[in-house]
Amino acid sequence: MYSYVSHLYCPKCQDNFDSSTKQHLCHCGSPLLVEYHLEELSRAINKDMLQTRPSSLWRYHELLPINSPENVVSLGEGMTPLVMMDELGKQIGIHSLYMKDEGLIPTGSFKARGASVGISKAKELEVKEIAMPTNGNAGAAWSLYAARAGIKATIVMPVDAPEITRNECAIAGANLHLVNGLISDAGKIVGDLVQKQTIYDVSTLKEPYRIEGKKTMGLELAEQFNWEIPDVILYPTGGGVGIIGIFKALKELQQMGWIKPDKFPRLVAVQAEGCAPIVEAWEKKEKSSEYWQNSSTVAFGINVPKAIGDFLVLDALYETDGCAIAISDQALLEEQKKIANTEGCFICPEGAAAFNAARKLRENGWIKETDKVVVLNTGAGIKYPNTVKMNVPIMEPEERININ
Repeated sequence: MYSYVSHLYCPKCQDNFDSSTKQHLCHCGSPLLVEYHLEELSRAINKDMLQTRPSSLWRYHELLPINSPENVVSLGEGMTPLVMMDELGKQIGIHSLYMKDEGLIPTGSFKARGASVGISKAKELEVKEIAMPTNGNAGAAWSLYAARAGIKATIVMPVDAPEITRNECAIAGANLHLVNGLISDAGKIVGDLVQKQTIYDVSTLKEPYRIEGKKTMGLELAEQFNWEIPDVILYPTGGGVGIIGIFKALKELQQMGWIKPDKFPRLVAVQAEGCAPIVEAWEKKEKSSEYWQNSSTVAFGINVPKAIGDFLVLDALYETDGCAIAISDQALLEEQKKIANTEGCFICPEGAAAFNAARKLRENGWIKETDKVVVLNTGAGIKYPNTVKMNVPIMEPEERININ
């Protein structure tokens, strides 16, 4: 079989749902998750079979919810490099520091993973039009993948979102709207739209399949480490789909017997000080977060005042003995510059926040010198040109450079 998908289930009330029909939230309000026939799958394939497959996230198609390869919408996304950060690791005091670089994926951010799987499933369900709120990169990715699939897209994003992401939506032919507010305001507009018209809502976790694309980051990490998982994974967290997905992927691999059942990486949710609802909830040991008033950060991708899947993020942190940490805008911008100077990597501000979190957690001893640590860089720095301020003098033609 191309996919071993079984059904959808609610992680709160445990009700089951059919994956062959359009589904959104459970009647209790919880996001739905995808369940697979893992025992049957583990008997049918083994890890060695992956070696001859294409170097994309679709190499794991049995663990993805698309039943027919004819419905796959792909731009070659996935299998992003795992980069050893030697010099930065020496500075921070971590012997084995790695970056999983999602900036090299199509559309320039990890959002392409969720878009590829989500749009593929939408195509399989014969969806004709989608709508979503976005902070920028997700809207860009879903617009482009929707165009490839022949699906119409309506996108609503804050007016302050990075301009390049607006351009990506526009050039893909999406019906783009800007709102003078936050992503939560954009979400209300989309919610009103999908209630009034027959449009498929692909807001974060309101459809079950974006998370399945994101979980392939966890599958790739396991394979890239030869099925020996790292000690710590740090993830910049807004809506939290990535950290939920990585957690889900590793649990599925454990159930299949592909990784050891007695070890799990400590997961770290990294947020900005100007928008840290998950951090506040984790510090209070709460099961869900409160809406963060007046949220603001240059790391626009993690400017999410209230995530619908916050309880799933917190569950992942508690179950793995992980933590949540907030980083200031000044610290993450300084870290972004250090990484470019030290390692030659121009990463996004969200990724820089995660590296700065690793630095701080090493300083306070939460991360040990001998830990194997992975930081997710979720996008390319070139998609955030306004985070870098330069004052370069202009020369006249007759002038010459004098280097002392």
